[in-house]
Amino acid sequence: MPIMEKLITTNTDEISREVLRLIDTVKRDHILTNAEFLFLLENISLPELEYLKEEADKVRKSIYGNKVYMRGLIEFSNYCKQNCNYCGISAQNPNVDRYRLDKDTIMDCAREGYRLGYRTYVLQSGEDPKFDDDYMVEIIKAIKHEFPDTAVTLSVGEKTREQYQKYYDAGADRYLLRHETANKDHYEILHPNSMSFDNRMECLKNLKEIGYQTGCGIMI
Repeated sequence: MPIMEKLITTNTDEISREVLRLIDTVKRDHILTNAEFLFLLENISLPELEYLKEEADKVRKSIYGNKVYMRGLIEFSNYCKQNCNYCGISAQNPNVDRYRLDKDTIMDCAREGYRLGYRTYVLQSGEDPKFDDDYMVEIIKAIKHEFPDTAVTLSVGEKTREQYQKYYDAGADRYLLRHETANKDHYEILHPNSMSFDNRMECLKNLKEIGYQTGCGIMI
């Protein structure tokens, strides 16, 4: 009997047992069907929610322990060539106070971060053509040379596979590129015609294949 039909014929105790079973299932298998997720969301009670939190915390502790991972975010440019409809720094927004940090300023930020104990730097910007491949490679190499025990994460948007490879060869370790929404039609409503969902997926595939630790995910 499908779960949604079962809801009509089961009592409260049976519903509770089903909710607990689904929590255990998603912990074990990391996935539920759409109907199961809907049943869980519509029927979970406070005690079952507490159980869900406890089980989720066990998973977190098994992977990360009780450590807090700090990352030094260096926002080095808010110029962007794209016109994404949701974004405050899109090229079409005339009300943004634009800025760019030069290499020396970026290195000063890295030194201050290192002094404070940061061992991961996130270099983030809009898709700024001013920071071409040679300049990005120069910055990455400078950070890795002065601070060889640190990780460099990039968040600079969509690039070609060849560009991603250059940054990786220069010493970049990780890359953040959110796919933003899993629905292709929705993605293309949010973005200009110069961007596409398929290309976004291709970028993420290229990053993984090159060897980056790759961060993606949705935006809310």
